[in-house]
Amino acid sequence: MSLFLCVDCGGSKTSAVIADRSGTILGRALGGPSNFAYMSAAAFTDAVRVAVSNALKTCVSPPSIDPVSLPPNTEIFASAWFGISGVDSQAAIANASAALSALLGIPLGPRLVVANDTHLLAAPLRLHPDIKNAVAAIGGTGSCVVSFQHEPTGMLSELARTGGWGWILGDEGGGFHVGRETMRQMMYDAARSSLGMEPLPPSSLKAKVLERFGIEGVENAPEVLPVVHLPEPSTAEGAASVPSYLLVAREKRLSQLAPLVFEAAFKDRDPFALNVLKVCAGGLADQIAMLCREPGEDPSLKPRAVEANEAVLCFGGSLVGIEDYRALIHEALAKKGHVFKYVEFVDDAAAVGAVGLASLGFGMI
Repeated sequence: MSLFLCVDCGGSKTSAVIADRSGTILGRALGGPSNFAYMSAAAFTDAVRVAVSNALKTCVSPPSIDPVSLPPNTEIFASAWFGISGVDSQAAIANASAALSALLGIPLGPRLVVANDTHLLAAPLRLHPDIKNAVAAIGGTGSCVVSFQHEPTGMLSELARTGGWGWILGDEGGGFHVGRETMRQMMYDAARSSLGMEPLPPSSLKAKVLERFGIEGVENAPEVLPVVHLPEPSTAEGAASVPSYLLVAREKRLSQLAPLVFEAAFKDRDPFALNVLKVCAGGLADQIAMLCREPGEDPSLKPRAVEANEAVLCFGGSLVGIEDYRALIHEALAKKGHVFKYVEFVDDAAAVGAVGLASLGFGMI
């Protein structure tokens, strides 16, 4: 048992990284989406299987051309740490743990750590001995915010959380929100037009969205509503008779608009797109601020809140990986009086987790 596995399971991809006892990364690979809340246990397990079995190809001797079969014939993992989007309750942790134990051949217990994916982001707290609190904010396909405390034992304990409620109820600041807000603001502008108000300036984003869905003319923007609401076809016959974008799950039709919005906002400097991102950044900032104590606020009112000026804000996820977007979030937080002492962006959470797990040698991180 000499390998240490960390897997970051998100709404867009699964990232698996394997390190040896010295912390050297031996293998890594990607798999498909693995948000536990949106998938069956079988689909979730398959996504993890693809990532881990491919990561193992460079970890065995001799290296394998083909993915390594799981579960392995012998116990090759000293321990494994999974950060899984959509795992937000003890019941979800138990269900995911059972599936992963069977897949990897690791018995349930301290060698198999399963938690929400925000837990992987809090690792930079250990780099700052002068503070004891961190707020981890994920902004990718979805979003979630969790605060942590550094215990004297060296462990990180969760203080509070908000978000992670999925694309219908939340995901503020994530890809779903960006796509949804784009559609909402397009519909608001269509309503303005129906009132005979002064026309708004042309928007490169509106043009790109309408083009994607085969709609001609901004005056026909309300035709996007079926794109949002129609379910994907349930039969192959039905699939053959609809546009390709309707074959995509409804929530993905929204989140897949995010690249168009970011390009229009930060490359084309489209005011409409920039306003969409300001709204979304403000939504994620509201989530972060919820876990913080207002300057001068009585600590007894929010006993488990953190003070931003004595904490590190750890970002993770594809959208908050864009510096201009993070700047909008910082701007919104500053307006609320929350300026963090340190800010970190965790670009490769699975690698950070695998190396950290190896540094402990065995068991829980």
